[in-house]
Amino acid sequence: MSGPDDSPSVLYASERTFRVWRYGVGHSHLLLRSLPDGEDTTQLDLRFEMVRAMRLVTRYEALRVVSVDAGEFSRVFAESGVPPVRRHTQLVVGLRSRSGTGYVQCGRVVLDRREGRTCGGEDPPGPRDVVWSLRPGGPVPPSSP
Repeated sequence: MSGPDDSPSVLYASERTFRVWRYGVGHSHLLLRSLPDGEDTTQLDLRFEMVRAMRLVTRYEALRVVSVDAGEFSRVFAESGVPPVRRHTQLVVGLRSRSGTGYVQCGRVVLDRREGRTCGGEDPPGPRDVVWSLRPGGPVPPSSP
């Protein structure tokens, strides 16, 4: 959630541009990708797993993944139809950038990196390094009658 001054906490930030790369309905996975450019030789993939709801723009310049306030958290859950007893298995993160905003409600977020450049944005050879990961945590909230 947000900090004491009610401004969102930045969970991850990058000056690079990320684009919506793929969404798979069957597995409910969303991929935002930043390709190598200029001096950067790494590809960054921001993967959202078990996606239940999202609002996106097609690209994010200087992306910040942020916590959302209690009002937005409740609104997203109400609109997505996830029952209160399952809310502890989901998180809502905000996407902020110079080029637009959005949010994703999901079960997990993973940022990984691969070294190397390829033509057409295909995956470079070699292993992925996990840079950052977030999943819901803490105690299970009490059920409401």
